Amino acid sequence: MNYLKYILVGFVFGIVLTKSEAVSWYRIYEMFQFQSFHMYGIIMVAIGVGTIGVQYMKRSGMKNIKGEPIVIADKEPGSFRYWIGGILFGLGWAMVGSCPGPIFILIGAGFWPVVLILLGALFGTFLYGVLKDKLKH
Repeated sequence: MNYLKYILVGFVFGIVLTKSEAVSWYRIYEMFQFQSFHMYGIIMVAIGVGTIGVQYMKRSGMKNIKGEPIVIADKEPGSFRYWIGGILFGLGWAMVGSCPGPIFILIGAGFWPVVLILLGALFGTFLYGVLKDKLKH
């Protein structure tokens, strides 16, 4: 019962992404072809909301569900690994037409071929887990 609120937030998130057409392969294709501002606008709004939310959490001393303070460490600026990770993420997104969040929404909407994308994402996560000790962090 404790997790019901997270499930509800997930459903609302899925509805918002679906209604805003952020899960549409065509919208993602338009974005990577620089033919439309639609997805860039959604991303900019998400960055703004996220920035405001993180600043609020940092300044208000917000606590997590267990009552512990939420601590968000500052990231090191201009790290090469963030560039590599971002490029790999973007290439995967462009190749399959979906970032990780909408994968579950698309499966829930009945687009069953997206299960293959989910399996690829899970395999990539597993592969990172196997190789993470050998990678420079």
